[in-house]
Amino acid sequence: MSLPESPITQFYNCLVLKDHKLVSDYLYVQNGKIIDPANMFWEEKRIPDVRIDCKGGIVSPGYIDVQINGAFGYDFSNDTDIIEEAVDNISKGLLLQGCTAYCPTTVSSRPEVYHKVISHLGPRKGSVENGASVLGAHIEGPFISPQKKGAHELATLRTAKHGLADFEECYGLDNLRKYAAYVTMAPEVEGVTDAIPDLIKETGVAISSGHSNATTAKAQEAFKQGANMITHLFNAMHPFHQRDPGIIGLLGDNGPRPFYGIICDGIHVHPNSVMIAYYAHPTGACLVTDAMSAQSLPEGYYKLGEMDVDVHGGHVYIKGTNTIAGSIATLAECVRNFIEFTGASKVEALENATLHPAQMLGISDTKGTLAHGADADILILDNDLHVQRVFIAGVEATSDNVNFNKKL
Repeated sequence: MSLPESPITQFYNCLVLKDHKLVSDYLYVQNGKIIDPANMFWEEKRIPDVRIDCKGGIVSPGYIDVQINGAFGYDFSNDTDIIEEAVDNISKGLLLQGCTAYCPTTVSSRPEVYHKVISHLGPRKGSVENGASVLGAHIEGPFISPQKKGAHELATLRTAKHGLADFEECYGLDNLRKYAAYVTMAPEVEGVTDAIPDLIKETGVAISSGHSNATTAKAQEAFKQGANMITHLFNAMHPFHQRDPGIIGLLGDNGPRPFYGIICDGIHVHPNSVMIAYYAHPTGACLVTDAMSAQSLPEGYYKLGEMDVDVHGGHVYIKGTNTIAGSIATLAECVRNFIEFTGASKVEALENATLHPAQMLGISDTKGTLAHGADADILILDNDLHVQRVFIAGVEATSDNVNFNKKL
């Protein structure tokens, strides 16, 4: 007896984000992947088994957040004893918000924390059972500048004067190979820039420049060595100056330029700064939340790693200071803010939260796109880009089939 054919789903009555345009078209899904319908029509002589009316909405790839420290009461750096619970619940909560893939981010910590948690932050396939796909950890620090530490604990910071041996001691190189997507480091910290090629060769991990007081010349050197990203542009870095714009100056190079994360919560970066960055390098922009544990929770006091933070009026500060300590924004909010701040098109805003982060991580063949063969991580959005429906691996995710808990 022949096995039953896998069902085919058709999305219709929609504008599909395809080839940098919104086009009136259909989208077809089978076995968790976007498929070419030609084979279905002409060779298999089939019609769709399921038809989903998008009601004139926009069909986009699922959002990708490459920098998020926590949410729903959980913190990847602090909840070390319940790290699996944290990953499970954050993954499911993010999925319902329209974020279908992400990089769990750790702030600067002591080596014992990394050796305990990194292995729990490695790649994991997304589904309604698992929540959003985990793309691998973003390890932010501790090889960063004390002058630009932001909300990172000073006592945890270190140098790399012994090269790879320092990274082995701090993280474990095998942890980087298996579980990390990228690491944020400051190029001017002793030993960091010289170690970048060997670190990439030994582990395959990507490198981002951030929390740094580097000059433009030093940032260019790190970029040439392989640091092809910038972590939360403008924040915790050498301020722009006409004679030395620091890391920000990489956006003005006349050759290849790095991708850059930018937090569009209206607090971290002035809207005019967002516009300047975007018009300098539009194809490198990656919207990130830099969200922390209080995202989607009431105002109050929370943890960011070992630091106590105060969340009030939409702002997050280290308790008793005016130092910003992450955000409580969702990526969907950042997408809408980006349009408000820059006047960019919907296509541009959507690609900053889908295609560009996937390209940054080298996974744009399967994520951040609706091309044939890509993972069927799909959003249906209204005309104002509010998320209406979410699909992961071709299956709709709802509050009925995605169960998660907030840690209050």
